[in-house]
Amino acid sequence: MRESDTAKDWLAGGNRRAIGVERIHAAAAELFLERGIDQVSVEDVAARAGCSRATLYRHVGGKSALVGGVVSAAAAAVAQRVAAEVERLSGSRRIVEAILISVAAVRADAALSQWLTNSRTGRGDDYLASSPELGRVATALTGIAPDAEAAQWIVRVVISLLTVPAGDPAAERRIVERFVEPAFR
Repeated sequence: MRESDTAKDWLAGGNRRAIGVERIHAAAAELFLERGIDQVSVEDVAARAGCSRATLYRHVGGKSALVGGVVSAAAAAVAQRVAAEVERLSGSRRIVEAILISVAAVRADAALSQWLTNSRTGRGDDYLASSPELGRVATALTGIAPDAEAAQWIVRVVISLLTVPAGDPAAERRIVERFVEPAFR
């Protein structure tokens, strides 16, 4: 391939599928931050990524798959930090700390924080609150027995604290210890 061909090839430089998925997810994440999930179309993401809609569908799938991929990547980064901090805890203490550390980790990430506080939409909130991926992350981090409803409730608690903060970390700790922890004793 000539150098001029490489400059035109949006997938040059490695595993074409992996590069394509990465670029599409990066474009989607940027647009979701800028406009909110509801205001971004598949066409917008394809244009930002530099590919056709057909290529986007072939590499990633539709809009729900785009949202899922972006959320999964963001959740994985937060989960890694939280997992390291709660690995030695168990029971209801682990649940409390996993929730509070998750909230702090999201707030510490400028892009995630903006997305969950400034770029929120009704459909986006519904997706986050019912995301099976976030439910699995919540189950793993808190150490609860597999229970989809309990996991989604934990996700909703985290989203709630992010979108409607309780004032300060001490107040949030009191709320989680008073209202969440007893449910898991």
